[in-house]
Amino acid sequence: MELILREYNLKLKHTFTISRESIDFQPSLIVELKSGGFSGFGEATSNPYYKTTVPVMMQDLEKIRSVIEAATNETPGEFWEKIHPYLKDDMFALCALDMAYNDLYARKKGKKLYELWNYTIHKNPLTDYTIGIASIEKMVAKMKELPWPIYKIKLGTKEDIAIVTELRKHTDAIFRIDANCGWSVEETINNAVELKKLGVEFLEQPMKADNWEGHKEVFKHSVLPIIADESCIIEEDVSKCHNHFHGVNVKLVKCGGLTPGRRMIQEAKKLGLKTMVGCMTESTVGISAIAHLLPQLDYVDMDGALLLAEDIATGVTIDFGKINYSDLNGTGVTLI
Repeated sequence: MELILREYNLKLKHTFTISRESIDFQPSLIVELKSGGFSGFGEATSNPYYKTTVPVMMQDLEKIRSVIEAATNETPGEFWEKIHPYLKDDMFALCALDMAYNDLYARKKGKKLYELWNYTIHKNPLTDYTIGIASIEKMVAKMKELPWPIYKIKLGTKEDIAIVTELRKHTDAIFRIDANCGWSVEETINNAVELKKLGVEFLEQPMKADNWEGHKEVFKHSVLPIIADESCIIEEDVSKCHNHFHGVNVKLVKCGGLTPGRRMIQEAKKLGLKTMVGCMTESTVGISAIAHLLPQLDYVDMDGALLLAEDIATGVTIDFGKINYSDLNGTGVTLI
């Protein structure tokens, strides 16, 4: 097996702002694994909050190139278990590698990934489209630029209720709110009351990740469901979120790929938690991998490629929230 690493700097259509940062470009690593005339592709983007950069990911993968390239016919689960000890401190790199290996494995089997997993796709949830923090005028303009059935609105400002009140005047779409750890317990409970009146479906990670007492308080008193994001990073976090959140947003880059991501989703279901997978502004490479998890999800946020000025791959396409799969096997990705 041959390991190929590619570095990209993905240009965004608009400056993307959340409660803690603004970006115009998203650095991204694409991993390709070649074997037997097939190629599998995976992706992980950099993220300052998680202290992850593309050069570090590439360096960590290069260190174990010989171990990776020695792989033969292991299942994705076996491959992940073998590689995890080497990359346990770089889950982003492990994600890109695991994604590529799952893709390659499915292509060798002549199946789409969801077929390999025996998932049926007839009840797939629609994806939301994210509106980053900006002036109200710019946020309204972004909605008008792309009419959509579900919007995920980034908040964490002093004018949050005013923003949503104004946005609601321009669409009947479902709203989801992501405050990216920007609120207090009191703000969350109070804001939930007002936001429910404005047609908001749920709140995502309103408070700081480690505020477990606060999460429990909000869980008890919020009139809207609360979904964990920054509080749910790796597999062990799912059980911690039980009785503190109503659901979990699994990010593949944070947990180390599709293999542990699937386990997290199953654990969440057992605990009665709502299941969601989110993206980290990936290209169609990463988004196409997420698409194969859809049958297991209640909600999905996989709009990363829609936020790009120019994509680097083809794969799944998205039409008014509905995901259409590629005709190709595996995740269906081809680099442009």
